[in-house]
Amino acid sequence: MIGIIVVVVILAMVVAIVIKGVRIIPQQTVAIVERLGKYNKTLHAGVNLIIPVIDKIRLRHDLRIHQETVPSQSVITKDNVAIGIELATFFSVVDPKLATYGIANYVGGIHNIVASALRATIGKMELDEILSNRDRIQTDLRLVLDQASENWGVRIDRVEVLQLAIPADIQNSMEKQMRAEREKRAIILQAEGEKQSTVLRAEAQQAAVVLAAEAEKQRQILDAEAKQKAQELEAIGKAEGIKHVANAERARIEAIKLAGLDAQILAYKSFEALGQMAEGKATTIFIPTEAVNALGSAGMIGKIFDITNPK
Repeated sequence: MIGIIVVVVILAMVVAIVIKGVRIIPQQTVAIVERLGKYNKTLHAGVNLIIPVIDKIRLRHDLRIHQETVPSQSVITKDNVAIGIELATFFSVVDPKLATYGIANYVGGIHNIVASALRATIGKMELDEILSNRDRIQTDLRLVLDQASENWGVRIDRVEVLQLAIPADIQNSMEKQMRAEREKRAIILQAEGEKQSTVLRAEAQQAAVVLAAEAEKQRQILDAEAKQKAQELEAIGKAEGIKHVANAERARIEAIKLAGLDAQILAYKSFEALGQMAEGKATTIFIPTEAVNALGSAGMIGKIFDITNPK
């Protein structure tokens, strides 16, 4: 019976030792194992075995990104303005062994190195540059912190400026300056608008004058073309009239020739024509040579006028 109890006790001790030697490490977590007070190995996520009593887990590290807010730091700018800056740092453990043995408290070390780097960086910049170039501050701080924390097994992933505290008098002066700048820009924009409006009106008036001149020029051209066309048509009409009269006269002469009229009949017809001409108001009459020969003498012509015109 005693033997059975001893065996059970031994088995229980063995089971307890085995259970104590089994270590389950969560995801994104590592454990530093020391054997007899000296670094032995690093346990990663999953089931791990250690030797109880001899091996001991010294420290566990979370490999996820950590966020730490650095308390507001009072720093002086290059132009001697005291401002308060509050930062947030994002870092992660990349070498658990260095993070364990390289520094006693890497979080406190990050806070201190951030404050020191912040003063050095802000001291090289003026207030206006700080307000407009936060990205430069963050980049410079990250470079300094990466170099300082390289031996700590910690990587600074990002540095964010959360808040800038500016003295009240400086802030009032800046607000007045901003209002003055806005008023200046408004006046400049108004002047530019008026200038542009004046230029546009002048261009519009110039365009209107040019269009009016072009219209008058076109009208004169059209009037000249119309007059020229009318003169051409009138000349063509006169030419056609003369042509018709000439054709009619030629037809009449040909008709007379075809009728076989002799010179005496023609002279008689000329005599009748002279009588009709004498009844008019003309003072000068041109008599064909054939009619003069047919009438025989100038006295006969006088009688013709006496007969046709008693006055």
